[in-house]
Amino acid sequence: MIEHMMDRQLMISSLIEHAAQTYSDQEVVSRTCEGTIHRYGYAEALSRIKRLANMLKDYGVGEGDRVATVAWNTHRHFELYYAVSSIGAICHTINPRLGPQQVGYVLNHAEDKLVFFDITFTPLLAALREHAPTVERYIVMTDAAHAPADFPGGALVYEDELAARSDSFEWPIFDERTACGLCYTSGTTGDPKGVVYTHRSTVLMAYAGNSPEYVGLSSRDCVLPVVPMFHVNAWGVPYSAPMCGAKLVFPGPGMDGASLHEMMDKEKVTISLGVPTVWLNLLAYLEQSGARLDHMKMTLVGGAALSEQILRAFEEKYDVRVAQGWGMTEMSPLGTVNRPPAEREDLDDPAVLARRLKQGRCVPGVEMRIVSEAGKVLPWDGQSVGHLQVRGPWITGAYFRHPGDTLTADGWFDTGDVANIDPDGFMQITDRSKDVIKSGGEWISTIDIENAAMSHPDVAHAAVIAAQHPKWQERPLLLVVRRKGADPMAEDVRLFVKERVSRLAEPDAVEFIDEMPLGATGKVLKTELRKMFADYLLSA
Repeated sequence: MIEHMMDRQLMISSLIEHAAQTYSDQEVVSRTCEGTIHRYGYAEALSRIKRLANMLKDYGVGEGDRVATVAWNTHRHFELYYAVSSIGAICHTINPRLGPQQVGYVLNHAEDKLVFFDITFTPLLAALREHAPTVERYIVMTDAAHAPADFPGGALVYEDELAARSDSFEWPIFDERTACGLCYTSGTTGDPKGVVYTHRSTVLMAYAGNSPEYVGLSSRDCVLPVVPMFHVNAWGVPYSAPMCGAKLVFPGPGMDGASLHEMMDKEKVTISLGVPTVWLNLLAYLEQSGARLDHMKMTLVGGAALSEQILRAFEEKYDVRVAQGWGMTEMSPLGTVNRPPAEREDLDDPAVLARRLKQGRCVPGVEMRIVSEAGKVLPWDGQSVGHLQVRGPWITGAYFRHPGDTLTADGWFDTGDVANIDPDGFMQITDRSKDVIKSGGEWISTIDIENAAMSHPDVAHAAVIAAQHPKWQERPLLLVVRRKGADPMAEDVRLFVKERVSRLAEPDAVEFIDEMPLGATGKVLKTELRKMFADYLLSA
C-alpha cells in the first residue's frame, strides 16, 4: 500500500537554506590562501552562494555541466559546493596532488566547462590550459589585489564576479537522483576513475554522518575538516555541519602542525577529521612545542589504518577521544565507524586495544559481507577472512564513462579489501587484495606488521611489502623511516615487531628508507616501494 506522505526531493540546496534560516549567525571560519582569516555566518554564506549561482548561470552552466575546482578547504570552496550542485550542475573536485598528467587527464575525461582555482595552483592550471579544450573560463578564487597578472589567456576574479551579481536566486527543484558531484580515485594503479554522487546519496549520507555512532555533530560543536574538500567531499562535513548548525572551520593551505594547532586553539575546535599522516605531524608539533589541545573532544581518523601510536598519544597525552572510520571514494565515502564508548577504557588490555584498532561497524544504510575466493559468503566469526563487499544508497553502481561491470552479479561492490567481521559486527581490514602476502599458501596481513612497527618509539613511518623467498615464495619485508634524531638498529626493530605479531607474520628483514612515498590522498604508494625493492631476495 502506498501512503500519502509528501513526495519532496532531497536537495543539497535545502541544507544551506536550513542553516541560514535556523543558524544564521553560526560561524564559518577560513584561513585563506592570501593569509588572512575570513569569517561569516551561514546567512551571509547563503547570500554569496546565490550570487555565485547567478554567475554560473550567466556563463551558461546548466544541468549536467561539470564545473571543476582545484582548491583548498576554504569558504570559497564551500560556496562552490552548494552553488554548482544546487543549480543542477556537477561539482568536480580535483585533487591537485594527482600531478599534472593525471590532473590533465581528469579535466579532459570530465569535459569540465569552468575551472575555479586557488592562487596556490596558478602554475599548475597555467601549464594545463592549452591541453584542456573543453574549459571555457578559468576563475581564480581571490580578490583583484591578489589575482595573478600573467595567467595565460586571462582569468576572471572570483570576488569581482560575485560583487557584480545579485543575491536573489530561487533554487530549482529536480529529481533527487540528479548528479551533484564528481570525484576521481587517486589512480595509483592506472588512470583515475570518476565516481558521480547524487543529491539523494549526498543528503542521505549527511544524515547518517550526523548520527551519534558516527561523529554526531550538533550546534554546540566546532568542526575542522583536515581531510581535503578535493578528496571525497571532505568526508561529507561541508554538508553535515550546516545540517545541524555546527561551527565550521576551514584550515585553507595551512596543513602543517603549527597552523592546524593555531586554528584548533583559537577557534576552540571540538572535533576534527583527517588521515594518519596529518595527525602524526600534528602530534610531532605538540610534542616539540609543548602545546595542548584544550578544546578538542574527538578526532576521526580515516584514509589508512589507525595505529596504536596515534590512539595512545591522543587519548593518554591529550585527552582527545579517537574514532576510526573506513570508506572509499566509491562509497561517498562513509562505510564504518569505530566510535569509542562513553566510558574510558584501559588500552593496556589486549582485547580492548584490538577492538579499538578495528575499522568498526557499518553506519545505517551500509551493508557489508565477506566472501571467499570462490564467492562463498563467510560468517561473522572474527576468524574467517575474505574479500570485503558492500552495498547501499551512497555506494556507486558504476564509474563515470567507464565501460565494464562494476558490481558483482548479485549487486555488491567489491572494495578490493581483505577483511574479517566479528560477531558484534566490528570489521577489520587485514589488507588490500593486491597487498596481501601469500607465504607458503597462507595469507599474511601487512597492516598488523605495520601497526606493530609504528608503535616503536624510534619509527616515524613503516610499510610492509612482499619480498622474494627461495622456500616460501613471499615473506614480509619491513621498510622503515626513522624518527627524526633517532638511529635504531634494524634487528632491534625486527625483534620489537616479532614480539607483537603472530609467528607467521614476523618480518624476515628490516630496511631503512629516507622517505615514504605517499600518494595523492596520503596513502603509502606500495607500487613505488615494490619498484625500489624489486630485486630484493631474502635468504632461506
